[in-house]
Amino acid sequence: MSKEHKLIHKIMNMNLVLQIVIGIVIGLILVVISPTTAGYAGILGTLFVSALKAIAPILVFVLVMASIANQEHGTKTHMKPIIILYLVGTFMAALTAVLMSFTFPTKLVLDVEGVSQAAPEGIQAVLTTLLMNVVSNPIEALQTSNFIGVLVWAIALGFLFKKSADSTKLLLSDLSDAISKLVKFVISLAPIGIFGLVCSTFSESGLGAIKDYLQLLAVLLGSMVIVALIINPIIVFIKIRRNPYPLVFQCLRESGVTAFFTRSSAANIPVNMELCKKLDLHEDTYSVSIPLGATINMAGAAITITTLTLAAAYTQEIAVDIPTALLLSLLASASACGASGVAGGSLLLIPLACDLFGISNDVAMQVVGIGFIMSVIQDSAETGLNSSTDVLFTAAACMAEEEEKFHEHGA
Repeated sequence: MSKEHKLIHKIMNMNLVLQIVIGIVIGLILVVISPTTAGYAGILGTLFVSALKAIAPILVFVLVMASIANQEHGTKTHMKPIIILYLVGTFMAALTAVLMSFTFPTKLVLDVEGVSQAAPEGIQAVLTTLLMNVVSNPIEALQTSNFIGVLVWAIALGFLFKKSADSTKLLLSDLSDAISKLVKFVISLAPIGIFGLVCSTFSESGLGAIKDYLQLLAVLLGSMVIVALIINPIIVFIKIRRNPYPLVFQCLRESGVTAFFTRSSAANIPVNMELCKKLDLHEDTYSVSIPLGATINMAGAAITITTLTLAAAYTQEIAVDIPTALLLSLLASASACGASGVAGGSLLLIPLACDLFGISNDVAMQVVGIGFIMSVIQDSAETGLNSSTDVLFTAAACMAEEEEKFHEHGA
């Protein structure tokens, strides 16, 4: 075997994360050497993300339905503690962003042209959208990646199939296995896909567009780092009562990295499913908690909404007291749960939070415009935090339950 073949063979048998790192490095090198060629290579990233987005709704629908249908009577899914962790984590993230913004107040030059995208006009609009997603047509829900609708239909059909014949349950199980194998194949292409994403991102946008907003970006990223490396580990430690960092770093490495480049919590669902399986978590639990987390566990989105809203308030010389900041944290947390699981989804909820301070929609949409300028990094980091936390909190709840069972058995 030639040296070239040996090298390729060695790379192909590496850990997936190492393969991804190699893809990132090669992509950056290509951007420096030939930005034009890198731009063409970006199609690989587009294909990879499209494949993930295409398979994710089908995976969630089939896996959740089959999991519930084949669930034995009396099986616990630990969903209540996971949902509590999701909500607590999102609120603590918003509170962290408030403290960071108070410590490092940032003012903006609001000279960005208004963004034309429609934004929610109030919390009622967000809740209405969520409720409409619940009753969405199942085919339309699958086509539009409406995971709330997909989940509701999958859960409903799953419970109805619990009383079906064993042959029907076996068919659902086989279908679930087939979809899971297809997902494994798509995930195995992650190094090539992320190579393409690096090429397209840095050849088209680069980092020059965000140089005027470095302090705001620093507050955003600093808040996310604090949540990822301090707040979340504390929450997990309280839950599992042991060193949380091995689990935290594994989730960031194996989920956060891919989510950073796909910039979509929805597209990262198959990656998280695979990681949960690797961690040997309860399939009945993670088959529901991971797609649910992609919809309501939005720590990064809460940070983005809070930070940019306070920046707008400081720019308008609006005094922000502690009670109002706490109310903003609650509003940002609730709004984040309604954020779209696609790139830039949280930015369009900023006008909703700005309304709390009486900031006009014209000004708020200029802040949204600034958010889109920074989104090449902000949105990637936000998605990496959101998606990796889905696995982290699911794993923490499952481990806590196992620990509790062990002590009960020991007693």
